[in-house]
Amino acid sequence: MPTPSPSALPIRRLTHSDLTACADLSEDRGWPREEHKWSLLLSAGKGYGVDDPDGGLITACVVTEYGPYGNPALGAIGMVLVAERHARKGIGRELMRRVIADMGTTPLTLHATPNGRPLYEELGFKSTGRAEMVRGRFRPEDTASKIATRAATAEDLPTLLRLDEEVFGADRTHVLTRLPAFADQVRVAEADGRIIGYAAAWPNMDTHVVGPLIARDTETAKALLASLAAHTDRPLRTDIDVRHEELLAWVKERGLESVAFNAVMTYGIAELPGDWRRRFAPLTVAAG
Repeated sequence: MPTPSPSALPIRRLTHSDLTACADLSEDRGWPREEHKWSLLLSAGKGYGVDDPDGGLITACVVTEYGPYGNPALGAIGMVLVAERHARKGIGRELMRRVIADMGTTPLTLHATPNGRPLYEELGFKSTGRAEMVRGRFRPEDTASKIATRAATAEDLPTLLRLDEEVFGADRTHVLTRLPAFADQVRVAEADGRIIGYAAAWPNMDTHVVGPLIARDTETAKALLASLAAHTDRPLRTDIDVRHEELLAWVKERGLESVAFNAVMTYGIAELPGDWRRRFAPLTVAAG
């Protein structure tokens, strides 16, 4: 079956019933299937895709909106994929143009691989930062952190939502309320009886991905990361803003190794909202 003309692509909204097809598309491009992550994104975000007449999907992506319903403050684009047999024919470009048009004046962000970055630059995205992916088995320090951490409870949720909006710069309630079911761990850091940070670890293939990681300072981020590591026997993986040089050096000392760098790109805004000094790692690069 020939590839349809990019300008004539019958782009439709994806639903949770497309989960297997999305995972198949990931596998087709040599990515892990990541069905757990796809499930979250299709539930919390808006999926776009094109059906392949021969079965499955030709292309797909997901946009997760943050802020007031109907008037989002930010849209995060992720999981932009085109099936190998239809690659290099302008399909990804056309899909992105449709997403940008649908989002109107809403500012957009995405994490771009080196291969994807030229396309996004062509569409008007600007590189505003970088994130470094690190992975490995965490080696605990000999001395315990002085910062107290514990498992989060349902009673913590309102506080976490307020803290997260302050740091992220937009309301993520519809995503974070799914976090207890999505993640295997959600932990908080406390000082003087108040929460000063939180982090989650969620399963992805053979690893636990640490994200989001929100913390008052680097020492708090270290304590949260170490506490998550202490409660799993899997390797850890996370994507840390490269401006957090001290944390990156520390995790590498503790056994994690650099895997890749992604460009943090924006469209319609000069930089991301919120306070990057307390935002150490995203929930996932596919959703910010």
